[in-house]
Amino acid sequence: MAKQAKRILVVDDEENARLALTKLLSNEGFVVESVANGFEALNYLRQQDVNLIITDINMPEMNGITFLKELNKSFPKSNVIMITAYGGVESYIEAMNLGAFEYINKPVKIDDLKLILKKIFKETTH
Repeated sequence: MAKQAKRILVVDDEENARLALTKLLSNEGFVVESVANGFEALNYLRQQDVNLIITDINMPEMNGITFLKELNKSFPKSNVIMITAYGGVESYIEAMNLGAFEYINKPVKIDDLKLILKKIFKETTH
C-alpha cells in the first residue's frame, strides 16, 4: 500500500514567503495548502485535517501566538512550526510553552526544515 502524503498548512500574510514555502514543501512530496492569516487557517482546519501547520508569528489581525492559542482550544494535538523574521526570546518562550514543535527564523533554510520535518514525522512513519 502506498504511503499517503503528509498534509501541511502554511499560514503567512506575506504572499511571496507563503508561495515559496508552499512550492518548496510540494517539491519534497507534501500536500500543501496555504492561507494568509490565522482566521483563514482556523476555517480551513474545521474542514480539513493536516499533519503539520507552519505559521508566521508577525501577521495582522491575528498574530501567530494568538493563532497558536486558538489552535490549542480547537485542535490541541496539532504539530506547529513557528517562523519569524523578527525572532525574540519572549516570543520563542511563549510559542514553545504553548506547544509549538519548533521555532525557526526567516529566511527558512530548506536543510533545517527537512531535519525538523523528519523529527515531526518520524513517529508517524514506519
